[in-house]
Amino acid sequence: MNYADMIIQSVTALVGTLGFGFLFNIRGKKLVFAAVGGMLAWMLFLVLEPVAESEPLRYLIVSACSTTYAEVLARILKTPATTFSIITLIPLVPGGALYQTTTAALDRNTEVFVPKLIYTIELAVALSLGIVIVTAIFRRFVHKKV
Repeated sequence: MNYADMIIQSVTALVGTLGFGFLFNIRGKKLVFAAVGGMLAWMLFLVLEPVAESEPLRYLIVSACSTTYAEVLARILKTPATTFSIITLIPLVPGGALYQTTTAALDRNTEVFVPKLIYTIELAVALSLGIVIVTAIFRRFVHKKV
């Protein structure tokens, strides 16, 4: 992928994330940081492509990095981490894979449906694992015990 495509996709991720930030009623500098986080998440996903050919692995790495970004910003801006973690992961939502899976299911094409379903589940699990691992680490080592 060339740099122009990466820049276009990154700006698109920024704008899309910004739109979801408005939808979730995030305002001010929190909205800016959330949108930038979505752009950075997508940029990292693109940069990792030559290094990690496995798309689920890239999803795992990027979701872990994005959740770390969200957890750190939450402490700096004194706001819940979910404010950032949900929004920054918007560009990674496997909408295309889910669409293809649903289309194959509606067409009753089991030869296409089953592999697409497994692939979509792999992406969703990778996203979830990245979030859970980082959140667990932050709760274990960063949160003060009461």
